[in-house]
Amino acid sequence: MELVFVTALGVGGATVIGAIIGFIFKGISHKLSDMVLSFAAGVMLAAAVLGLIIPSLEYGGKYGLIKTIIGIFAGAICLNLIDKLVPHLHRLAGSDIEDHKKTNLSKVLLFVMAIAIHNLPEGIAAGVGFGSGDNSRALIIAAGIALQNIPEGMVIITPMLSAGVKPGRTFIIAIITGIVEVIGTLIGYFAVSFASVILPYALAFAGGTMLYVVSDEMVIETHHESERGATYSLLVGFCVMLATDVLLG
Repeated sequence: MELVFVTALGVGGATVIGAIIGFIFKGISHKLSDMVLSFAAGVMLAAAVLGLIIPSLEYGGKYGLIKTIIGIFAGAICLNLIDKLVPHLHRLAGSDIEDHKKTNLSKVLLFVMAIAIHNLPEGIAAGVGFGSGDNSRALIIAAGIALQNIPEGMVIITPMLSAGVKPGRTFIIAIITGIVEVIGTLIGYFAVSFASVILPYALAFAGGTMLYVVSDEMVIETHHESERGATYSLLVGFCVMLATDVLLG
């Protein structure tokens, strides 16, 4: 339990680390930001497949494939419904947000709220990984999500400052988005711990949410200025996670 809690703090704290970097390097280039986010996308993609979807098949028993497919689509549909309520991150991170002189405070806060809401299922994915009992794979999943949270934390700083939000309040808002992820991690862990029968579905559900985020949010956001660099960064991230899984396995 201590490992789960520390990992939850680490996953949520990654957003805060990203926010601190955002304060220090306000002028980070869009190209570099895209490459970092693409690397994180590759890590998340590998973590979703190796750490969640494959274990879901293994724990699913006779009807493992059916359970896994149901779980994957349930996770994707869940985030799709969230997107119906809160606009996509890549839409809010577009020209209206980047044109700081014209930035509207309500749009910036909506952007931050979107990140916070998306952090909940990501946190659940980290927690579900521990519910399987394979701590090494769970840590790999958590590391992938944490890597994705760093650039996410970076991108919320400049728009809020440009919209007139005070630095102290901006930092507090970044912390809150990280706390949401901590809560999600604990929810995911306790859910599968108390009801092991849902483990195959929960693992696949978490994998589906991660696949959805990678495809619907991260890949689109990183292919604006340097598509080739972003593509290779994703491949590097995937291979790093693949190597890590093999070496730790």
